[in-house]
Amino acid sequence: MGTELKTAVRRQTISERFSELRGRKEGALICYIMAGDPSVDSTGEFVKALATGGADIIELGFPFSDPVADGPTIQAAGQRALAGGMDVQRYFELVKSLDVRIPLVCMTYYNPVFRYGVEKFVKGAAEAGISGLIIPDIPVEEAADLKNSCEKHGLDLIFLVAPTTTDERIKKILKRGSGFLYLVSRLGVTGAREDVSSSTKDLLSRVETEMPKAVGFGISTGIQAEEVRKAGADAVIVGSAFVRIIEEGKDVNEKLEALARELKSGILKTS
Repeated sequence: MGTELKTAVRRQTISERFSELRGRKEGALICYIMAGDPSVDSTGEFVKALATGGADIIELGFPFSDPVADGPTIQAAGQRALAGGMDVQRYFELVKSLDVRIPLVCMTYYNPVFRYGVEKFVKGAAEAGISGLIIPDIPVEEAADLKNSCEKHGLDLIFLVAPTTTDERIKKILKRGSGFLYLVSRLGVTGAREDVSSSTKDLLSRVETEMPKAVGFGISTGIQAEEVRKAGADAVIVGSAFVRIIEEGKDVNEKLEALARELKSGILKTS
């Protein structure tokens, strides 16, 4: 049995993970880091630390030079990863090498996917053991080719919904998306904030779906994670707070695990 098959069998799908958590009436913690920041080897260690700390799903960013949805922290991480030589093939090899059972999601932008070839990229991601794709700069109306490739290779295509998204577009997204729905808790780019936006509750109540609702952008503490979960989210997404720990470069594995544990504890308080 080859490495690709072993990886695909060992890792859960997103739906399997949420089904398991719902059986325990437990919310999910989704953690984001940038692949290749500051190196491929360190990324593997960081993934282990997050999984040990309680991550249920890990988003592995693939760097792009013009990340329109990312704030300064993740933009800088992408630049470090690109400077370190991260490319599509290295990304897939990294994903294959990760010894974790939980689902891994690729978050990137449409330009590198298109340049590599949509079908080729999706096929490579699936063979590497990726469970889903998040590509924030492709409108749902223009995602037919990407969606078809994802369905062909068994990947979820995850769309974002913002406070400004119309009800009509939300219906399209719910029809074409899968895995989970990424709810942007506030307008603007990614980055840790002091508070949880009041628009979060409004957005959660507007979206009626059986698909898991995951809230991201601006969450960085266990208290905020608890608040978002209480508001009705099925999952909490945290990125910049983890990436900042990596950028600081001191006791990174220990701090990543500790923050993941704090966030998961906040989520569990509402279970």
